[in-house]
Amino acid sequence: MIAAAPYRRGSCWGIAYNCRMTELFAPRRSIEQVEEGSELAPKFDEQGLIPVVTTDFSSGELLMHGYMNAEALRKSIQTGEAHYYSRSRKTLWHKGATSGLVQQIRALLIDDDQDCVWMRVDVAGSGASCHVGYRSCFYRQVPLGKGTAGAPLEFTEDEKLFDPGEVYGDAPNPTRL
Repeated sequence: MIAAAPYRRGSCWGIAYNCRMTELFAPRRSIEQVEEGSELAPKFDEQGLIPVVTTDFSSGELLMHGYMNAEALRKSIQTGEAHYYSRSRKTLWHKGATSGLVQQIRALLIDDDQDCVWMRVDVAGSGASCHVGYRSCFYRQVPLGKGTAGAPLEFTEDEKLFDPGEVYGDAPNPTRL
């Protein structure tokens, strides 16, 4: 079988195999279908993206927030491993392909109006999901309350689980100013 390639027809995203079309995402036909139906009909934004939150399957800890395009969502469903779309690099990104910290999807949920994805994952290796080396991308807390304006962020993780320099070498940092 030839490798799958995504195609778009109207608001429907699918996969073409040897000119035979197999639709993975249904077109959005009605509110009832989207909210109460059993068809996957994701709503991608004007850039073709859908937000995704990723949590640890066992602990429920929030690991990261990212985006998927249709191809990333399709690959995540088909492989059971997390794929994202990197807005800074403008490319598909298989989480852990470089670092070995692959996110194995245990549950993939879509919200009520199908415009946001929640992945519950197990993380290979050290269990880290952050390219900075921490377990979670949310490793700093913003102080709240009166008189906290301008207060320094509070670190919620004491140590990194890996050294990004050793793992990524001279690969460009995905953070953009």
